[in-house]
Amino acid sequence: MAIQVGQQAPDFALRDNARNEVKLSDQKGKNVVLLFFPFAFTSTCTAELCSVRDNINMYNGLNAQVYGISVDSLHTLNRFKEDQQLNFPLLSDFNKDASAAYGSLYDTFAFGWKGVSKRSAFVIDKEGIVRYAEVLENASEVPNFEKIKETLESLN
Repeated sequence: MAIQVGQQAPDFALRDNARNEVKLSDQKGKNVVLLFFPFAFTSTCTAELCSVRDNINMYNGLNAQVYGISVDSLHTLNRFKEDQQLNFPLLSDFNKDASAAYGSLYDTFAFGWKGVSKRSAFVIDKEGIVRYAEVLENASEVPNFEKIKETLESLN
């Protein structure tokens, strides 16, 4: 089911690349940007997340915690974060629960693979309400980062 702007963001508990549990409900009091992506080490995913890395001061200045989320394993995400020098946590949705809850899961992806996260972006405000939602069907496209920035600015 598609997430709608104005609804309560579905809570989740996922492990980050350092194996720490991260609960969305523990993030109340700060804005959160969730970036679901199909796979670590692919060209579009790398470009997208490196763009966020290069602009992390903007997100920090807008009181926003950024999380990248994919169905990759913890080991893969940790290596990807190290290799790309990413400066925000990557969360493993290996069981696909968060991707499904956010309507960000392909039924069938490339090569007939099932259960891969769709590239998508969500901005969640300090009270846990979804203020921006973008789910892309085409994995070679990236979210509208200007709209994400505008949404974050409107929350501060």
